[in-house]
Amino acid sequence: MDDIIILAIETSCDETSAAVVKNGREVLSNIISSQVKLHKVYGGVVPEIASRKHIEVIQGIIQQALDEAGVGFDKLGAIAVTHGPGLVGALLVGVSSAKAMAFALNVPLIGVHHIESHICANFITHRQLEPPFICLVVSGGHSHLVEVKDYCDFNVLARTRDDAPGEAYDKVARVLDLGYPGGPLIDQQARLGNDEAIDFPRAYMEDGSLDFSFSGLKTAVLNYINQQKQAGNSIVVEDVAASFQRAVVDVLVNNTLKGALDNNYDTIALAGGVASNSLLRKEIESKGRDAGLKVYYPEPILCTDNAAMVGCAGYYRLLKGYRADLTLNAHASLSL
Repeated sequence: MDDIIILAIETSCDETSAAVVKNGREVLSNIISSQVKLHKVYGGVVPEIASRKHIEVIQGIIQQALDEAGVGFDKLGAIAVTHGPGLVGALLVGVSSAKAMAFALNVPLIGVHHIESHICANFITHRQLEPPFICLVVSGGHSHLVEVKDYCDFNVLARTRDDAPGEAYDKVARVLDLGYPGGPLIDQQARLGNDEAIDFPRAYMEDGSLDFSFSGLKTAVLNYINQQKQAGNSIVVEDVAASFQRAVVDVLVNNTLKGALDNNYDTIALAGGVASNSLLRKEIESKGRDAGLKVYYPEPILCTDNAAMVGCAGYYRLLKGYRADLTLNAHASLSL
């Protein structure tokens, strides 16, 4: 079979990214323009600012990806783009660019689900990995435990009922005056603290459910900080960060292992921004190994929002015969 080269575009939140991917797993280029500095002053992503910045830089990022890959428009076999879920204004920038290019070049247009892309990041880092397996997808906006039955065939076993882990990290980091984004900052502080200093709650759902809930944990942290301040006690930021992180990771790891073992999977994977967390990687690798499971996770750059993972997902969708027409639209909420 001839090589298939895909130009992929990702604009679901605050990263503008374009990548050129060959045969699904070979990344020829992966350009990411982050907006973290723009949103840092607000303590979170401002949708309107994100959309405007995507518009400003998208064409330059696409051209940079093509130049770095040494690929001309005539070599492209398809255009893949994230069309949901995400910030609808941000998604529209990528979708509109992808539709225009697919029409002008007369090549297939492939709409890709954001969660599916994160899962596929593992295929880039681990060439030997093949379905089926269980994947825990954790980020600022998502928390899913997914059965990856085959390429493009997924079954969601569990999801968050309220806050996603990354969202909880951001809010806790804010009250600890650590800054934004919260995930790496709390992870850094937690390495210096005692994760048994404060007994924060772990939320497990009713029997038969592997769903996640982190709003109660977030509230418990806020209440603890307020109580310490009212009592005139000093707050050991490192201990709060470590104890909070331990509570999050315990639930994520335990539910993932239970989901894998109860459903007879011997392989688990991580994906999403929180998959870069040092404690999560350490614990799921250790406990997974003890349970006789193989554990995979992407390299850190592929845990963030990026277009290479979109190109990988788009490739397998192309092989399965998926095609989008020019009515493809952005969807802020899109089921996997």
